[in-house]
Amino acid sequence: MTDAPQATLGASRLAWRAAEALEIFSETPRVKTLRLRVPGWMGHRPGQHVDVRLTAEDGYQAERSYSIASGPRAEMPQREIIELTVERLGDGEVSPYLTDELRPGDRIELRGPIGGYFTWRIEDGGPLGLVAGGSGIVPLMAILRHRAAAARQVQAVLLDSSRRFEEIIYRKELERMVAEDSHLRVVHTLTREWPENWKGERRRIDSAMLQATLPAPAENPLLYVCGPTEMVESVATALVDLGHDPARVKTERFGPSGE
Repeated sequence: MTDAPQATLGASRLAWRAAEALEIFSETPRVKTLRLRVPGWMGHRPGQHVDVRLTAEDGYQAERSYSIASGPRAEMPQREIIELTVERLGDGEVSPYLTDELRPGDRIELRGPIGGYFTWRIEDGGPLGLVAGGSGIVPLMAILRHRAAAARQVQAVLLDSSRRFEEIIYRKELERMVAEDSHLRVVHTLTREWPENWKGERRRIDSAMLQATLPAPAENPLLYVCGPTEMVESVATALVDLGHDPARVKTERFGPSGE
């Protein structure tokens, strides 16, 4: 009998439901954030994702998973509003529609929240070391937003890799966060192009950069790494080689297409 409510909750999270687009705004030339109202949404943990399903007029369906960008909200009706940040991919079936065609008032189907491993709660503590590649910053931003709202005293560092300056997702918001929070540090590295006056890093994330940026192994940090598969595997291996506890290194990755 005690398992029934949990089973019902799990079933409801896996059920497809309609979500209404409230607002769509640009983060970079190829990335947009969708603010959605999801009636009946029971909340989520930062780091979780949803499945999005689109259905064509001929019945063809395509599904993709997207991390939730917004931090959790406890109060209604704000709890029913979530944000997804989507990178447009030229060969994608779902992202071009979400970034180019979706308009306020339109509806899409989604289910979730899904996932429990790559999540962070206030009681998990810190310090936090977050490593992002491209749109891999999305679930890490949910963690930072949650932390900013409820646990700023937790020390946190974000190491964010982007190809170009104009492709840094959430750049202005991150600047505001750092200006308002002495316990947060953000380090950017650009891998392809950078402005003439760029003072940040200018290469792919490597062992030396990780060692110089993230909390030391002696601090026993919680480490979250998200991005393209090759980058995530390289970073995770380097962190363990540097002496970090493998049990405290959590990873989430996506393939070359990102969809």
